[in-house]
Amino acid sequence: MEKPDNLIIIIFGATGDLTARKLVPALYSLYGQNLMPDRFIILGAGRTVMSSDDFRIKMDNAIRTFSEEKAPDFTNISYFLNSIHYQPVDYLQESAYHDLKVEVERLKAGFGTGGNVIIYMATPPNLYEAIARNMSAAGMVSQEDGYKRIIIEKPFGYDLESSRVLNDTLHEIVSEDQIYRIDHYLGKETVQNLLVTRFANGIFEPLWNRNYVHRIEITSAESLGVEDRGGYYDSAGALRDMVQNHLLQMVGLTAMEPPSSLDANAIRNEVLKVFQSLQPIREEDVEKQVIRGQYTASRIRGECVPGYRYEKGVDVHSRTETYVAMKFFINNWRWGGVPFYIRTGKRLPTRVTEIVIHFKQTPHHLFQRVIGHSWGNQLIIRIQPDEGILLKFDMKEPGSGFKVKNVNMDFHYKDLADIRVPSAYERLLYDVMLGDSTLFSRDDEVETAWKFIEPIQNAWKNNPSIKVYGYPAGTWGPEPSNSLIEGENLTWRYPCKNMADEELYCEL
Repeated sequence: MEKPDNLIIIIFGATGDLTARKLVPALYSLYGQNLMPDRFIILGAGRTVMSSDDFRIKMDNAIRTFSEEKAPDFTNISYFLNSIHYQPVDYLQESAYHDLKVEVERLKAGFGTGGNVIIYMATPPNLYEAIARNMSAAGMVSQEDGYKRIIIEKPFGYDLESSRVLNDTLHEIVSEDQIYRIDHYLGKETVQNLLVTRFANGIFEPLWNRNYVHRIEITSAESLGVEDRGGYYDSAGALRDMVQNHLLQMVGLTAMEPPSSLDANAIRNEVLKVFQSLQPIREEDVEKQVIRGQYTASRIRGECVPGYRYEKGVDVHSRTETYVAMKFFINNWRWGGVPFYIRTGKRLPTRVTEIVIHFKQTPHHLFQRVIGHSWGNQLIIRIQPDEGILLKFDMKEPGSGFKVKNVNMDFHYKDLADIRVPSAYERLLYDVMLGDSTLFSRDDEVETAWKFIEPIQNAWKNNPSIKVYGYPAGTWGPEPSNSLIEGENLTWRYPCKNMADEELYCEL
């Protein structure tokens, strides 16, 4: 694999959870594989006042605690930590960025990293514009001496208008090809393998259309609640936090046409076309096509779990949704008439993300009476956990007659004992260092996705009679969400039973 050019990585929000849990452990994993530049500096920037030595101790603990390696090797961790530095910064004070620039120039001269800089904004989104403007005012985004790339985390705005304002602000400072909007779901190996599954195999692509597919279902479930993020989550909700970015991006990759090449823009152009083809949900139809819910108190494996409104930082009268399920269509030649269903939620039975392709039933249900149903075949692409792909089909059981059993043909990444599966952030950070934007959202993709979401936001804002259904923590969400699925006796796929009944692990 290619080794990136020398650089400095500046992480704003360096004392936060994202840096400790994901970013620095991912960079250390790259270092252990000799995939970091020969000369690099990681410069943490944050409001907390601390020395570089104190920050190194903090990052040392983070790497040892949150490393995703199966058998982490900490032999060379001291060499890696020597490349980590820290600079206190008040994000809203322009003068602080001149001090930051002085430190960057000192490190660049002392370690010979050159002028390449990656700026990672691991801060609350409302600080992105201020940080970008202040860095520009300090002369830190000029590309005269090397590239300057900015990474921002979702949400990319809170609605269509704010996303446009954010994009316009960033475009005043840097060009679009310098901006990397990161979505860690797209860094998952199975999401990327979706393109290979579709476009490298002659057995799947001919079936991947309205003629053979009955419906497509995408689920992203979390077993945890909002934890200590109640303040943030109550202003965001599942629609902004998950649907507009993660789930719609998976829809785009699932439904896209074959790109002309593996060039980043060729792939992203096809995803954009999917977003442009989404059939708009009229504001008056939102109640019929979108179900929202909020988890309530429950007992899970003998432990009492509080309802959402009683989580720290949450308004006791909150109508913020912790669950969203929706049905929509894609108006193009390939998918005309095929319903797409997506759902996401907190405090569901388990942590699982998967894409399910439900194929149409055979035209003559020869064995329906024997097996008692005719569900059709399913191709399940599991993103997490237990990453892999599974094909469900019917086979005859041994013996007389035609007793039919549903069986699985599956592949698990964990079975590749000699293959290392990189973490999502590891893959995406490496791509940024190489300048590969394939797995990052473009400005027009983001705005088109928000345009699709806007009528839902407006309906919830303008029509208080639209219900927020309660669902007990540890269940699969509000019962009315099943009414979205078209067809007699059809429901969502349930990978697991309720964790209120037993401890679960969702195996593919």
